Amino acid sequence: MVSPSRRAHIGALDGLRGLAVAAVLLFHAGHMRGGFLGVDLFFVLSGFLITGLLLEELAGRGRIDLMAFWGRRARRLLPALAVMVTATLLLAWAFARPGVLGSALRDAPWAAAQSLNWHFIGEQIGYWNASGTRLFAHLWSISVEWQFYLAWPLVVALARRGRGGQRRVALVAVAGAFVSLLLMIRLGAAVDTTRAYEGTDTRAFSLLLGAAAATAPVRDAVAGLSRTAVDTICVPLLGGLLASWVLTSGETTPGLFQGGMFAHALAGAALIALLAHAPDGLAGRAVGGAVPRRLGELSYSLYLWHWPVYLLLPRPLPWPLGGLAGWGWTITAIGLSLLAAVVSKVAVEDPVRLRAGWATGRRGWVAMAVAGVMAAGLWAAIPRPQPGAGTVDVSRLGRL
Repeated sequence: MVSPSRRAHIGALDGLRGLAVAAVLLFHAGHMRGGFLGVDLFFVLSGFLITGLLLEELAGRGRIDLMAFWGRRARRLLPALAVMVTATLLLAWAFARPGVLGSALRDAPWAAAQSLNWHFIGEQIGYWNASGTRLFAHLWSISVEWQFYLAWPLVVALARRGRGGQRRVALVAVAGAFVSLLLMIRLGAAVDTTRAYEGTDTRAFSLLLGAAAATAPVRDAVAGLSRTAVDTICVPLLGGLLASWVLTSGETTPGLFQGGMFAHALAGAALIALLAHAPDGLAGRAVGGAVPRRLGELSYSLYLWHWPVYLLLPRPLPWPLGGLAGWGWTITAIGLSLLAAVVSKVAVEDPVRLRAGWATGRRGWVAMAVAGVMAAGLWAAIPRPQPGAGTVDVSRLGRL
């Protein structure tokens, strides 16, 4: 979802990101039961792009400037996140039910600490049956990525030392991916699969398979393939990914947590490696079209904003009016999400990324600090709803 390097400007990879966010939008709107697999593709892309950046820095400078790397990640992720969380709290205060506002106030500090996934796991808040009351439920994946960004550069820096460093990085990534798969298989057998779905350890295989795809052994393996050969492999891979999003029938699909999600991530990693090698082939031109590419460029802000919009926008009437009205609601919700994403990108993301005057150097860090203090002040100032507010007192029903 986040990608500041020149690699990120390969149109085909931007297009893949756009397809992934479209799948997530449709899944959360109730129109594509396997669309949650788009998050898996986000993870693979992030692992690929970030590892490529780290290896390029090592090749050029001989070391990784960890503080600079983490600073770039903070500048890329946190400003838009802080604006979304702050605005969502204000909107929830004004329009949401007391229970929704109360949950948002409890979850906001964990979102700020980039550990929301472990908060949900620790509190036993089931993703599949409780996320409809949590305005920040979707931020679990941002937390997973951030935790990966903290740990993976250290691993790459150590594994890359000496001769054959990229081979070692690839081996560590593949070995880590298989350990992660084993953990998912073990933990995914539970009745509630939230632990397997949101755990950093159980989802690491997607990020690590993407990381392996960015290393020299994989690049060398695909370097000799012609454009025709790449298309011959990419077209069925892309078709298989899209089919999996349509055919997967939710989190209860047999085999999903016993290797199905791993196979999806592996196919995504292979597709990304091939498209990065030959982005101008048939598959690259198809996924790198204007619409998916533009969606990919908006994907981070669009992902941030869509879920609060979905929860705060009133839902349509039930069937029989719900069918047509449901698609009308979906179009409206996606339109509002796109509008919020464009505003966020133009007003927040681009100025920080393109280093506008107020966003550079010490002024940038001061601006971030001030924004953080203001967000914390707002969080503290919003009145906490009383437990049970907005519910019916059943003891009084007999006296009505």
